Amino acid sequence: MQHLIRGRVLDFHADPADSDDNHRYLPDGAILTEGGKIVAVDDYANLARPDLPETDHRPWLILPGFIDPHIHFPQVQVIASWGAQLLDWLHTYTFPEEARFADSDHATRMAGFFLDQLIAHGTTSAAAFCSVHATSAEALFTAAEARDMAMIAGKVMMDRNALPAVQDTPQQGYDDSKRLLEKWHGRGRQRYAITPRFAITSSPEQMEATGALAREYPQCHVQTHMSENLEEIDFTLSLYPQARDYLDVYESHGLLSERLLLGHCIHLREREIMRLAESGSRAVFCPTSNLFLGSGLFDRDGLRKAGVTTAVATDVGGGSSYSMLQTLNEGYKILQLRGQMLHPLQAFHWATRGNALALGMQDSIGTLAPGSAADLVVLDARATPAMAMRMERAETLSEELFILQIMGDDRSVAQTYVSGRPMKAGRSPASG
Repeated sequence: MQHLIRGRVLDFHADPADSDDNHRYLPDGAILTEGGKIVAVDDYANLARPDLPETDHRPWLILPGFIDPHIHFPQVQVIASWGAQLLDWLHTYTFPEEARFADSDHATRMAGFFLDQLIAHGTTSAAAFCSVHATSAEALFTAAEARDMAMIAGKVMMDRNALPAVQDTPQQGYDDSKRLLEKWHGRGRQRYAITPRFAITSSPEQMEATGALAREYPQCHVQTHMSENLEEIDFTLSLYPQARDYLDVYESHGLLSERLLLGHCIHLREREIMRLAESGSRAVFCPTSNLFLGSGLFDRDGLRKAGVTTAVATDVGGGSSYSMLQTLNEGYKILQLRGQMLHPLQAFHWATRGNALALGMQDSIGTLAPGSAADLVVLDARATPAMAMRMERAETLSEELFILQIMGDDRSVAQTYVSGRPMKAGRSPASG
């Protein structure tokens, strides 16, 4: 059945950093959906019909749902854990927590909570790290399939420098990943990501197994971490003394490609930047995590100038919020410290179409193009008294977006649609 969703409609067809002609804004627009897909987007007057059911979200903004390209599903109960930098944080909090995901009942409970949190914050797609246990990936894919959410995920492969309870072996990591991949990749909206956690927790033998999987299944993403923390970089190079730099660990195992998602990429050498650009590998900015763990300041403009495609993500639970709005807030501040400016149009492009481009999924998510999934977020820039007071002085769309970016959170998400279905216990516009 067709359904019309009415409101102030905004989406992007180009990066605002590249072109003045970059977005479409319809002050009284509508999105026609059918079967979980977008059929048409136009002024409301051009799409309305007497027989057509509709939902009216005026005066709120409707955008493509947010996309989170780097997040850790098993860390939902260690988000906001006090103190320490990266390696201490992993050993003190993360690895013991992830050990609990061997229990399928626990993994199932956490998967439901995790996806409900994404939806509550307006995120409709994500690239997620599971634990080392196949049960965790099974739980997440099952829960995402039940919600018809587009999920990229994989069990982490890690065979050293961690608790025994969160280690596999090179062969087990390969076998479990292959079995999960063949079951879930391309099943509905699910996609598999080959997931070596990072070089520190994977031996050369496991990296070889990872490379073998990537060659066998080139359609799959590969996700990992790189150059988040100076101590991490030094430890990595001590474990791989033959490597020219951190990126060379992944490069020497054949992992560089447009499907490679590298979380953080803060402390990069010139050769690494050049090879990221040449290979099309993606650098993923995780601002709340970088600040929380004291890791460093991402150089968006430097990477952009070099031709590196970037994405922006929450990195929960090192990241301190599920909200892409708050992620853009902290990203703005980091770039300010870098002497770089993040215009609100650039920010909202980044969290929607920009992240879809980084994932190679712009044909199905991240825009409101006909044929795309009807994944939408409805945003209320007057969600709190402070925001409503500030909005009295807002005169442009960009000002409204910046208020959402800096002051907004899950309270600003009035509704989230996944495959055309409202998924949040939303408010009516009259109560907003």
